[in-house]
Amino acid sequence: MSRSTLRIVIILAAISIAGITATQIYWVRRALEVRENQFYRDVNASLRNVAQKIFEINRTPSSANNPVNQLSSNYFTVMINGPIDASLLEFLLKTEFEKRNVTSEFEYGIYDCSEKCMVGGNYISPKKGKTVAFPQAIQLKNDGYYFAVVFPGIEANLISQMGIWGFSSAVLLVVIFFFIYTLLVILKQRRLSEVQKDFINNMTHEFKTPISTIAISAEVLKTPGIVQTPERLLNYVTIIQNENNRLKQQVERVLQMARLDKEDIGLKREQLDIHELICEAVKNITPSLQSKNGKINLDLNAMQNRVSVDRLHFTNVFYNLLDNAIKYNPSAPEIVISTRADNKMLQISVSDNGIGIKEENHKKVFHKFYRVPTGNIHDVKGFGIGLNYVKLIVEKHEGKVSLRSNIDKGCTFTIEIPYID
Repeated sequence: MSRSTLRIVIILAAISIAGITATQIYWVRRALEVRENQFYRDVNASLRNVAQKIFEINRTPSSANNPVNQLSSNYFTVMINGPIDASLLEFLLKTEFEKRNVTSEFEYGIYDCSEKCMVGGNYISPKKGKTVAFPQAIQLKNDGYYFAVVFPGIEANLISQMGIWGFSSAVLLVVIFFFIYTLLVILKQRRLSEVQKDFINNMTHEFKTPISTIAISAEVLKTPGIVQTPERLLNYVTIIQNENNRLKQQVERVLQMARLDKEDIGLKREQLDIHELICEAVKNITPSLQSKNGKINLDLNAMQNRVSVDRLHFTNVFYNLLDNAIKYNPSAPEIVISTRADNKMLQISVSDNGIGIKEENHKKVFHKFYRVPTGNIHDVKGFGIGLNYVKLIVEKHEGKVSLRSNIDKGCTFTIEIPYID
């Protein structure tokens, strides 16, 4: 799938999910509004019937106006023309609410406006032991009795009764979650595919050059007159040997990364002098350094320099850092290797005067197969696995590696590993 096609698919899918979500929210709100309105109608009708029965029991004329007044979404008052027994009111409220299927918990109170006090009340709920803060009594214009009913937590109760709407909303959330997860997996797999494609292209070019050089040298060695010129013969034999070593190193790097992926590299730890390993890596890299007229300055000041590491792998760690410092430097490389011990950790810093790395790429350079973008210029060969190898090896030795760099101001890689007292 091409990049543009993938982008269109993602945009359309996102629009579809957004549309479905907006539609779901709209209908859930409408359904909640309908349920709330139905609840208010049922409560008002029930309270009017209760007030009518109280008027009949007290043998007082019913009010010309609606005796029920809704002060808030869950607070109702009912004006009556005389006192009423609390137990009778409770019975009437339960009866009328049951008729209209009003099952929410409620609290009622009876107020004597002339005395300005509550003369009765109770809390009705299937949940025992729950307390409710009843609203403060209000002063009505005309003296007399009124009772009030409050429904605590009615919003949560109505939402819990949404039924199929709640289930459909949960299903939608699951769909959105899997959509986002699938999208992230697709993008990750696409990035890995592009990275692996770049790796294969780089590896092809890395192998193609030495193979072509060996083939040409072999053709020259097949000529009958080559034995008559020993210097020329030695030159081509040396070329074949060097290119063969180059191929061997590249294959070894790939095999090392494969072993690291399987986590079976089998570290052979030894108690070694870290300065000795650094000097060994410097010795191995000297031919490449001399070819660019570079130099390495050693500032090995760590007093605690004994570490428990794998000789081969840790030598390769230093070799990779030095190799990068040489390759990514258009002029004569100047490299400084320094060591110091602090807080039970041995710090090894490798600094250079190369092209540097932008801050946005500092973490990415340690990812497998990642190579810093250089536009259309591909003058530096590599697989993008060297720094990833460095990071994995250092971490397997209970250490960490960090980078400080600015573009055109070189890089400083710092390795921290525990030293042996």
